[in-house]
Amino acid sequence: MPIFRQWWLVLSLFAAAAFAAPAHAQQPPSTDQSAAPPAATTPAPSPAPKPKKHKAAATPATNGSPDSATPPAASPPPAPPAAATAGVKPTLLGQYGDWGAYTASPGGKKVCFAIAKSSVSETDPPGKSRNPPYLFVSSRPGEKVSNEVSVAIGYPFKPASEATVEIGSNSFALYTQQDGAWIKNAGEEAHLVDVMRSAQNAVVKGMSAKGTHSTDTFSLRGFGQALDRTDLDCK
Repeated sequence: MPIFRQWWLVLSLFAAAAFAAPAHAQQPPSTDQSAAPPAATTPAPSPAPKPKKHKAAATPATNGSPDSATPPAASPPPAPPAAATAGVKPTLLGQYGDWGAYTASPGGKKVCFAIAKSSVSETDPPGKSRNPPYLFVSSRPGEKVSNEVSVAIGYPFKPASEATVEIGSNSFALYTQQDGAWIKNAGEEAHLVDVMRSAQNAVVKGMSAKGTHSTDTFSLRGFGQALDRTDLDCK
């Protein structure tokens, strides 16, 4: 199994546990900048390290099935084997606006990530079933990876297709693989993160393996504070 898929499985279980657990139970003392715990309890996927480009593979589709090959949003995605995480659970570092900051150490390899669920999701044609989309910024100090942006879109992307993230007048190309997307030009990643800090929303657009177009809007309220918190824990 490619290393990025291993991370995808492991971190998916982490975020699922994190989102399923009551956030206030792990919440540090609140500040003026911190917001209330998120209301959503749908298990979320988690960030995977960037795979090599141009190796996209479509998820096999079933006749008559919706665009997503996974269950609809009301049902949690299949969990990877528990052995993959050695019983490790993510720790909530803080909830800031619409963003949560988490850390975990599967197999002794530390990972920190800021995560948000889309506030508005649309498909064209409308009404297509899919899992909830999530936007992440993650760091893995053991691999010298810092503030890597990724998207879990909730369906298999069209093979070899590109997605985009638009923030105000800025647009960044994303390359895709299966249900994940990462910035195409690594040299733009730091700029993307800086733009996210000062903006209100990020809009991710992509196309599924069945040709459905999706537009997902992510609130960036609290993003800068959540990222600062993960940076402190994953220096």
